[in-house]
Amino acid sequence: MQQILHFKEIYKEAFRNWRNIFLKKYFKAFSWFCLALWLVTVYAFVFRLSTGFAFD
Repeated sequence: MQQILHFKEIYKEAFRNWRNIFLKKYFKAFSWFCLALWLVTVYAFVFRLSTGFAFD
């Protein structure tokens, strides 16, 4: 019985760490991607304003 409980604890700990590492990296990459998209949008808007684009 002790061995089964021990394996259960190891299993929980392994997936707890796995989830945190991948989620941290995923959300960090996603936030940089969103920032890059936002910067492209701001650049396009400023470019259109500076070239006299008519926003009709």
